Amino acid sequence: MKSCHHEEKNGQDQSSRLKVGFVLARSFTLSAFAMFVDTLRLASDEQDRSGRVRADWQVLGSTRHLIASSCGVQVAPTSDFVDPSRFDYIVVVGGLLNREEPVDRETVAFLKLADAKKIPLLGVCTGTFILAEAGMMANHDVCVSWLHAKAFRDRFPDLSVRSDRIFNLDRRRGSCAGGSSAADMAAALVRRHISPEAERNALEVLQIEKARSHLEVQPRRPLYEEYKDSRLRAVMIMMEQHLDGDMPIAQLAASVGVTRRQLERIFEKEAGMSPARAYAKVRLERAKVLLAQTKLPMIDIAMDVGFHTASQFTRSFKREFGQTPSRVRSTLMGVG
Repeated sequence: MKSCHHEEKNGQDQSSRLKVGFVLARSFTLSAFAMFVDTLRLASDEQDRSGRVRADWQVLGSTRHLIASSCGVQVAPTSDFVDPSRFDYIVVVGGLLNREEPVDRETVAFLKLADAKKIPLLGVCTGTFILAEAGMMANHDVCVSWLHAKAFRDRFPDLSVRSDRIFNLDRRRGSCAGGSSAADMAAALVRRHISPEAERNALEVLQIEKARSHLEVQPRRPLYEEYKDSRLRAVMIMMEQHLDGDMPIAQLAASVGVTRRQLERIFEKEAGMSPARAYAKVRLERAKVLLAQTKLPMIDIAMDVGFHTASQFTRSFKREFGQTPSRVRSTLMGVG
């Protein structure tokens, strides 16, 4: 009786399970792959039993040769390239950008076949570069890590790219920054195709308090790390430590042993903007994070970043980002 029930359960799950095929690039990022597949594994069964009850997955490859990750750990494909229609999603996990051929021609052909059959393609980490190189990201928003945003723009100037969100699901395309955001994107698929309870089970076992939504702002290094001049970096650190705007430019200059005029020349040369403009940018970037991650009233955010009135803050914010703070907040919160 138990055996019959088991077979019936498996037969039912074969047609209803969330099925994901993984394509791993040479020198792929192991953490991003592991976070994605483990979210599926833990959502597929109760607690940590790892049964393929509500989800199934395969690592696909043109050969069964081991694929080395960027950290040296190797993973063996579990399936040849089969009919992509067997899967609900094909996930391309990228890695190091200095690999001239991260995937072979057979892999590109398989991805194009999947696209032709309208199977959603998801780029994880730099997997988005692979999809873009194959011409499959046109007319889609592409989410990449801030670390790779410039490289993506340089390589694909005609594509729409953003590095503020942790992941993006855009019709039959998806993309994420990599790292832990791979678990967030996988959790969104679990919630959509299995259940919120399955998502919760996976995250609890992974010791993740809750999944972040696609509206979450990417954590990133401070702005000052983009510049080489140590004096400019030191001044921008001070700006970030005084977000209320109470540090006069002359005092910032004196803190690194230069005059205000010398500091202005340094900023124009290195950053292409004045110190005052950079200070405003630092404060407004902080305001954008507060809008996305808190429910603070607009006037409190304005005061926190050194504006005396909400109207003054709104004008400066719109000049910087092209939208009012309230509009940005409603967009980030999924309203309107």
